[in-house]
Amino acid sequence: MKLSKIVASLAIAPLALSLAACSPSQSSGDAKSTSSDGTKTVTIGIVDVTPQQTVLKDLAKENGINIVYKTFSDYNQPNPALKQKQTDLNWFQHLAYLANYNINANDTLTPIGGTEIVPLGLYSKKHTKLSDIPQGGEIAIPNDAINTARALNLLKANGLVTLKSDTTAPSALDVDTAKSKVKVTTVDATQTVIQLGSLDGAVVNNTFLARANLDANKALAKDNPKDPSAVPYVNAFVSRAEDKDNETFKKIAELYHDPKVQKAVADESKGTSVEAKNSQQELIDVLKKYEDSLKAAKK
Repeated sequence: MKLSKIVASLAIAPLALSLAACSPSQSSGDAKSTSSDGTKTVTIGIVDVTPQQTVLKDLAKENGINIVYKTFSDYNQPNPALKQKQTDLNWFQHLAYLANYNINANDTLTPIGGTEIVPLGLYSKKHTKLSDIPQGGEIAIPNDAINTARALNLLKANGLVTLKSDTTAPSALDVDTAKSKVKVTTVDATQTVIQLGSLDGAVVNNTFLARANLDANKALAKDNPKDPSAVPYVNAFVSRAEDKDNETFKKIAELYHDPKVQKAVADESKGTSVEAKNSQQELIDVLKKYEDSLKAAKK
C-alpha cells in the first residue's frame, strides 16, 4: 500500500459509505469455503497491484490456502466491501486510515497482522542532519488531518516539536509553540516539495519525492515502526471483528513475513519499506487509542 495515495484519497473526499462497483475481472466468493482437497479460499481486497501479492499467493498455495484478490479502483471501496462480506480480508491501509473509516462508518473492522510502514520523511535542501535545523526554524507539513498527525508525531519523536498534551492524533493546534524548537506551517501535501526551496525542511509524502529529486534514503528523519508514535501508520491485513481469531487469516499474515515476500517488498519499494512485526494485540490496542482520539476531537 502507498500511504501517500491513501492520504490523497482522504484529502479529496470523505470516506464513502456505499460500495462502488468492483472490477469485473475479479470474482467474489466465500473466503471461508474449503474444497474437497482441504484447500481454503480467502478473498482479499486490494487497490495497488504489486509483485509481493503474487509471491504471497504462491506461498499460501503451498500451505493449503487459495488467495483470490479482488481489485478496487480507489481506497474508499475495500472497507465497505469487507463489511458487506464481499471479501474476507483487505490489504491496503494503515491503522490511522482504518480508525478514520471505523469512526465515520460506525464499523468495527479489525487488524489481523501488521505488514509494513512506508515511511513518511523529513527532508531539507538547507541542512544535512537534524541537529543543523536551527532554533526557530520552519518546517512545512501536509495539511490533511491524517498526514498532519503523522508529521507532528514524526517531528515530536525527533525533538523538533512539543505537544500540549498526550494525543495520538495531534493537529497543528496541539503544538506548544513556546516549547518547540521549530515553527510548523501546514500546506497542501502537493506543496510540501515547493516549500523546500525556502524553509528549513518539509515532511513529504513518497508520491512527491521524484518531482523534487529527493532520495527517500536521505531523509533527515522518517517513521520507525518501533517507535510507539509510528504504530498507527503500520499497514495491516484487516478482517471483520468476528473473524479476528481466524487461524487461516493469521497464517496469511504470518506468511507475509517470509523472506521471499520480504525480498519482493524490498525490490518494489527500492528498500524504503520497513517490515512491521507488531503483535495483533498491539495493533488492536493502537487502533482503539486512535479511534478514541478521533472521537475526542469531534466533541
